[in-house]
Amino acid sequence: MKNIILACLLAVSLVPAAVAQEELSGTIQIKGSDTMVNLGQAWAEAFSKAHPGVTVAVTGGGSGTGFAALIGGTCDIAEVSRTIKEKEVALAGQKGFKPVEFEVALDGLAVVVHPDNPVDALTIDQLADIFTGRVTNWKQVGGKDLPIVILSREVNSGTHIYFKEHVLRKGRKDIFDEFSPMALLMPSSQAIAEEVAGNENAVGYYGVGYVTPAQKAVAVAQDADSEYVTPEVPDIISGRYPISRPLLVYTPSAPTGVVKAFIDFVLSPEGQKIVEEVDFVPIKFR
Repeated sequence: MKNIILACLLAVSLVPAAVAQEELSGTIQIKGSDTMVNLGQAWAEAFSKAHPGVTVAVTGGGSGTGFAALIGGTCDIAEVSRTIKEKEVALAGQKGFKPVEFEVALDGLAVVVHPDNPVDALTIDQLADIFTGRVTNWKQVGGKDLPIVILSREVNSGTHIYFKEHVLRKGRKDIFDEFSPMALLMPSSQAIAEEVAGNENAVGYYGVGYVTPAQKAVAVAQDADSEYVTPEVPDIISGRYPISRPLLVYTPSAPTGVVKAFIDFVLSPEGQKIVEEVDFVPIKFR
Protein backbone atom coordinates (compact mmCIF):
# COMPACT_ATOMS: atom_id res chain seq x y z
CA MET A 1 0.00 0.00 0.00
CA LYS A 2 2.88 2.36 0.89
CA ASN A 3 4.49 1.71 -2.50
CA ILE A 4 1.18 2.36 -4.29
CA ILE A 5 0.76 5.71 -2.51
CA LEU A 6 4.34 6.72 -3.39
CA ALA A 7 3.74 5.77 -7.01
CA CYS A 8 0.56 7.86 -7.12
CA LEU A 9 2.32 10.86 -5.57
CA LEU A 10 5.15 10.55 -8.10
CA ALA A 11 2.68 10.42 -10.99
CA VAL A 12 0.90 13.54 -9.72
CA SER A 13 4.19 15.40 -9.29
CA LEU A 14 5.06 14.74 -12.94
CA VAL A 15 1.84 16.26 -14.28
CA PRO A 16 2.90 19.93 -13.98
CA ALA A 17 6.15 19.22 -15.85
CA ALA A 18 4.25 17.47 -18.60
CA VAL A 19 1.77 20.33 -18.83
CA ALA A 20 4.61 22.90 -18.90
CA GLN A 21 6.28 20.97 -21.71
CA GLU A 22 2.98 20.84 -23.61
CA GLU A 23 2.58 24.61 -23.18
CA LEU A 24 5.96 25.19 -24.82
CA SER A 25 4.95 23.83 -28.19
CA GLY A 26 3.82 25.55 -31.32
CA THR A 27 5.26 28.12 -33.72
CA ILE A 28 6.43 31.72 -33.42
CA GLN A 29 6.63 33.99 -36.46
CA ILE A 30 9.14 36.85 -36.16
CA LYS A 31 9.49 39.47 -38.90
CA GLY A 32 11.15 42.83 -39.32
CA SER A 33 14.50 44.56 -39.01
CA ASP A 34 17.36 43.35 -41.20
CA THR A 35 19.73 44.79 -38.60
CA MET A 36 18.29 42.33 -36.08
CA VAL A 37 17.70 39.30 -38.30
CA ASN A 38 20.95 37.53 -37.33
CA LEU A 39 20.29 38.25 -33.67
CA GLY A 40 16.73 36.94 -33.98
CA GLN A 41 17.93 33.77 -35.66
CA ALA A 42 20.50 33.20 -32.92
CA TRP A 43 17.81 33.60 -30.26
CA ALA A 44 15.47 31.30 -32.20
CA GLU A 45 18.11 28.60 -32.53
CA ALA A 46 18.95 28.60 -28.82
CA PHE A 47 15.29 28.74 -27.75
CA SER A 48 14.25 25.87 -30.06
CA LYS A 49 17.19 23.80 -28.81
CA ALA A 50 15.94 24.24 -25.23
CA HIS A 51 12.31 23.68 -26.30
CA PRO A 52 12.23 21.22 -29.23
CA GLY A 53 8.45 21.48 -29.45
CA VAL A 54 8.67 25.11 -30.56
CA THR A 55 9.44 26.22 -34.10
CA VAL A 56 10.63 29.82 -34.45
CA ALA A 57 10.76 31.34 -37.95
CA VAL A 58 12.69 34.60 -38.41
CA THR A 59 12.63 36.76 -41.55
CA GLY A 60 13.85 40.29 -42.33
CA GLY A 61 12.61 42.85 -44.79
CA GLY A 62 12.92 45.97 -42.64
CA SER A 63 11.24 47.46 -39.58
CA GLY A 64 8.34 48.74 -41.68
CA THR A 65 7.74 45.20 -42.90
CA GLY A 66 7.74 44.00 -39.30
CA PHE A 67 5.15 46.53 -38.18
CA ALA A 68 2.99 45.80 -41.25
CA ALA A 69 3.11 42.07 -40.45
CA LEU A 70 2.28 42.70 -36.79
CA ILE A 71 -0.71 44.89 -37.69
CA GLY A 72 -1.78 42.46 -40.41
CA GLY A 73 -1.68 39.52 -38.02
CA THR A 74 0.97 37.57 -39.92
CA CYS A 75 3.63 37.59 -37.20
CA ASP A 76 3.74 37.16 -33.43
CA ILE A 77 6.77 39.39 -32.84
CA ALA A 78 8.10 42.35 -34.84
CA GLU A 79 11.84 43.00 -34.56
CA VAL A 80 12.43 46.71 -35.19
CA SER A 81 15.15 49.33 -35.00
CA ARG A 82 12.77 52.26 -34.52
CA THR A 83 9.77 53.04 -32.34
CA ILE A 84 6.28 52.55 -33.65
CA LYS A 85 4.70 55.51 -35.51
CA GLU A 86 1.43 57.11 -34.47
CA LYS A 87 -0.25 56.01 -37.69
CA GLU A 88 0.82 52.40 -37.00
CA VAL A 89 -0.62 52.61 -33.48
CA ALA A 90 -3.85 53.92 -35.03
CA LEU A 91 -3.97 51.07 -37.56
CA ALA A 92 -3.44 48.55 -34.77
CA GLY A 93 -6.22 50.24 -32.79
CA GLN A 94 -8.58 49.77 -35.71
CA LYS A 95 -7.81 46.05 -35.47
CA GLY A 96 -8.61 46.12 -31.76
CA PHE A 97 -5.18 45.84 -30.18
CA LYS A 98 -2.38 48.02 -28.80
CA PRO A 99 1.20 46.81 -29.50
CA VAL A 100 3.53 46.32 -26.54
CA GLU A 101 7.21 47.37 -26.76
CA PHE A 102 10.27 45.61 -25.29
CA GLU A 103 13.80 47.01 -25.45
CA VAL A 104 16.06 44.00 -26.08
CA ALA A 105 19.50 45.37 -27.05
CA LEU A 106 21.50 48.48 -27.92
CA ASP A 107 23.19 49.25 -31.23
CA GLY A 108 25.55 51.81 -32.70
CA LEU A 109 25.21 52.71 -36.36
CA ALA A 110 28.64 52.48 -37.96
CA VAL A 111 29.49 54.69 -40.93
CA VAL A 112 31.76 52.55 -43.08
CA VAL A 113 34.20 53.12 -45.92
CA HIS A 114 36.72 50.96 -47.78
CA PRO A 115 39.87 50.27 -45.69
CA ASP A 116 42.02 52.05 -48.35
CA ASN A 117 40.00 55.25 -47.98
CA PRO A 118 42.19 57.67 -45.96
CA VAL A 119 39.17 59.40 -44.38
CA ASP A 120 39.07 58.26 -40.75
CA ALA A 121 36.76 60.76 -39.09
CA LEU A 122 33.71 62.84 -39.99
CA THR A 123 31.33 65.19 -38.20
CA ILE A 124 27.55 64.82 -38.26
CA ASP A 125 27.41 67.90 -40.51
CA GLN A 126 29.86 66.32 -42.95
CA LEU A 127 27.86 63.08 -42.97
CA ALA A 128 24.67 65.02 -43.64
CA ASP A 129 26.40 66.84 -46.53
CA ILE A 130 27.66 63.55 -47.99
CA PHE A 131 24.42 61.60 -47.76
CA THR A 132 22.25 64.46 -49.06
CA GLY A 133 24.63 64.97 -52.01
CA ARG A 134 25.88 68.43 -51.08
CA VAL A 135 29.39 66.93 -50.93
CA THR A 136 30.17 64.70 -53.91
CA ASN A 137 33.95 64.15 -53.87
CA TRP A 138 36.10 62.62 -51.14
CA LYS A 139 38.68 65.44 -51.48
CA GLN A 140 36.06 67.80 -49.99
CA VAL A 141 36.37 65.97 -46.66
CA GLY A 142 40.10 65.25 -46.69
CA GLY A 143 40.18 62.19 -48.93
CA LYS A 144 41.32 61.36 -52.45
CA ASP A 145 40.05 63.05 -55.58
CA LEU A 146 37.37 60.41 -56.16
CA PRO A 147 33.57 60.60 -56.51
CA ILE A 148 31.57 59.51 -53.48
CA VAL A 149 29.23 56.56 -53.97
CA ILE A 150 26.41 56.75 -51.41
CA LEU A 151 24.89 53.52 -50.13
CA SER A 152 21.71 53.56 -48.05
CA ARG A 153 19.17 51.09 -46.76
CA GLU A 154 15.76 51.08 -48.43
CA VAL A 155 13.02 53.40 -47.20
CA ASN A 156 11.09 50.71 -45.27
CA SER A 157 14.16 50.10 -43.12
CA GLY A 158 14.19 51.39 -39.55
CA THR A 159 17.92 51.97 -39.99
CA HIS A 160 17.21 54.23 -42.99
CA ILE A 161 14.65 56.21 -40.99
CA TYR A 162 16.88 56.51 -37.93
CA PHE A 163 19.85 57.71 -39.98
CA LYS A 164 17.69 60.26 -41.82
CA GLU A 165 16.15 61.63 -38.63
CA HIS A 166 19.31 61.68 -36.48
CA VAL A 167 22.06 62.40 -39.01
CA LEU A 168 20.58 64.12 -42.07
CA ARG A 169 18.05 66.06 -39.99
CA LYS A 170 20.13 66.09 -36.77
CA GLY A 171 17.11 65.24 -34.64
CA ARG A 172 15.43 68.57 -35.49
CA LYS A 173 11.84 69.08 -36.60
CA ASP A 174 12.69 72.09 -38.77
CA ILE A 175 15.05 70.23 -41.12
CA PHE A 176 13.53 68.21 -43.95
CA ASP A 177 16.65 66.93 -45.75
CA GLU A 178 16.39 63.69 -47.71
CA PHE A 179 18.95 61.25 -49.03
CA SER A 180 20.54 62.21 -52.33
CA PRO A 181 18.62 60.90 -55.36
CA MET A 182 21.98 59.43 -56.42
CA ALA A 183 22.10 57.18 -53.34
CA LEU A 184 22.01 53.48 -54.12
CA LEU A 185 19.28 51.86 -52.02
CA MET A 186 20.47 48.46 -50.83
CA PRO A 187 18.20 45.61 -49.70
CA SER A 188 20.17 44.70 -46.55
CA SER A 189 23.02 45.64 -44.27
CA GLN A 190 24.98 42.71 -45.68
CA ALA A 191 24.58 44.11 -49.20
CA ILE A 192 26.05 47.44 -48.06
CA ALA A 193 28.93 45.64 -46.32
CA GLU A 194 29.78 43.69 -49.46
CA GLU A 195 29.62 46.76 -51.72
CA VAL A 196 31.86 48.83 -49.41
CA ALA A 197 34.36 45.96 -49.22
CA GLY A 198 34.74 46.04 -53.01
CA ASN A 199 34.40 49.75 -53.78
CA GLU A 200 36.94 52.32 -52.59
CA ASN A 201 34.56 55.18 -53.42
CA ALA A 202 31.64 53.87 -51.37
CA VAL A 203 30.26 54.98 -48.01
CA GLY A 204 27.39 53.35 -46.15
CA TYR A 205 25.95 52.78 -42.70
CA TYR A 206 24.61 49.83 -40.72
CA GLY A 207 24.56 48.26 -37.27
CA VAL A 208 27.97 47.82 -35.71
CA GLY A 209 27.43 44.05 -35.61
CA TYR A 210 27.96 43.89 -39.38
CA VAL A 211 31.40 45.56 -39.42
CA THR A 212 34.27 43.27 -40.49
CA PRO A 213 37.94 43.91 -41.39
CA ALA A 214 36.74 44.32 -45.00
CA GLN A 215 35.22 47.71 -44.02
CA LYS A 216 36.49 50.60 -41.91
CA ALA A 217 34.23 52.32 -39.40
CA VAL A 218 35.01 56.04 -39.30
CA ALA A 219 35.06 58.00 -36.05
CA VAL A 220 32.12 60.41 -35.72
CA ALA A 221 31.87 63.72 -33.87
CA GLN A 222 28.74 65.68 -33.03
CA ASP A 223 30.43 68.80 -34.44
CA ALA A 224 33.90 70.15 -35.25
CA ASP A 225 34.49 71.11 -31.59
CA SER A 226 33.58 67.66 -30.21
CA GLU A 227 35.73 64.56 -29.90
CA TYR A 228 35.65 61.92 -32.63
CA VAL A 229 34.43 58.56 -31.34
CA THR A 230 34.39 55.15 -33.02
CA PRO A 231 31.43 52.78 -32.48
CA GLU A 232 32.95 50.70 -29.67
CA VAL A 233 30.73 48.99 -27.11
CA PRO A 234 31.70 51.13 -24.07
CA ASP A 235 31.04 54.32 -26.05
CA ILE A 236 27.69 53.06 -27.33
CA ILE A 237 26.68 52.24 -23.75
CA SER A 238 27.77 55.62 -22.40
CA GLY A 239 26.26 57.56 -25.28
CA ARG A 240 29.61 59.10 -26.26
CA TYR A 241 29.23 57.63 -29.74
CA PRO A 242 26.68 59.98 -31.34
CA ILE A 243 24.77 57.52 -33.54
CA SER A 244 23.42 54.99 -31.03
CA ARG A 245 19.92 53.55 -30.66
CA PRO A 246 17.89 50.87 -28.87
CA LEU A 247 16.77 47.69 -30.64
CA LEU A 248 13.18 46.70 -29.91
CA VAL A 249 10.59 43.99 -30.31
CA TYR A 250 6.83 44.49 -30.36
CA THR A 251 4.01 42.05 -29.68
CA PRO A 252 0.35 42.73 -30.57
CA SER A 253 -0.56 42.80 -26.87
CA ALA A 254 0.89 41.61 -23.57
CA PRO A 255 2.51 38.30 -24.57
CA THR A 256 1.27 34.98 -23.23
CA GLY A 257 2.17 31.32 -23.65
CA VAL A 258 5.07 30.41 -25.88
CA VAL A 259 5.55 34.02 -27.09
CA LYS A 260 5.96 35.21 -23.48
CA ALA A 261 8.42 32.38 -22.86
CA PHE A 262 10.45 33.53 -25.87
CA ILE A 263 10.47 37.19 -24.74
CA ASP A 264 11.48 36.09 -21.24
CA PHE A 265 14.33 34.10 -22.78
CA VAL A 266 15.50 37.08 -24.85
CA LEU A 267 15.65 39.24 -21.71
CA SER A 268 17.29 36.52 -19.60
CA PRO A 269 21.07 36.36 -18.94
CA GLU A 270 21.33 33.62 -21.58
CA GLY A 271 19.45 35.68 -24.16
CA GLN A 272 21.51 38.77 -23.40
CA LYS A 273 24.72 36.76 -23.71
CA ILE A 274 23.64 35.97 -27.27
CA VAL A 275 23.28 39.73 -27.85
CA GLU A 276 26.97 40.09 -26.95
CA GLU A 277 27.99 37.14 -29.10
CA VAL A 278 26.28 38.70 -32.15
CA ASP A 279 28.22 41.97 -31.49
CA PHE A 280 25.40 44.12 -30.16
CA VAL A 281 25.18 45.60 -26.67
CA PRO A 282 23.13 43.87 -23.94
CA ILE A 283 20.58 46.01 -22.13
CA LYS A 284 22.00 44.77 -18.81
CA PHE A 285 24.68 47.47 -19.28
CA ARG A 286 22.01 50.22 -19.23
